Amino acid sequence: MSFFQHHVFFCCNQREGGKPCCNDHGASEVREYAKSRIKALGLAGAGRVRINMAGCLDRCELGPVLVVYPEETWYTYVDREDIDEIISEHLQQGRVVERLKICNRPLSKTFCWPARLAASKPTSPILVRSGVALR
Repeated sequence: MSFFQHHVFFCCNQREGGKPCCNDHGASEVREYAKSRIKALGLAGAGRVRINMAGCLDRCELGPVLVVYPEETWYTYVDREDIDEIISEHLQQGRVVERLKICNRPLSKTFCWPARLAASKPTSPILVRSGVALR
């Protein structure tokens, strides 16, 4: 059994030279928000939930990203409402948030699209978030 019921890692990497990175999308601030929400809900601590900052998780093209262990569930998110949904559904109720989930396959084999974007995905690997195409 894991020390934490859920261990959540937020990629907060900042790349140089204009390369895509999760921190360009406010990942550090969103991680702080998630950490404060978990504490406010009384979910923090041993046997419960731990929110951590990670360096590069190597999924920047789908960023910002986080991963929940021990389930190995990867998510992308846009705003605090997405984080609230992940907390409520996944961390509290044990239900994967399919619309925010990204696959576990490496991008080199198959490009992974979050369920909420699959119907409108472009033909090239560009992630469309809130109507804006990101590379």
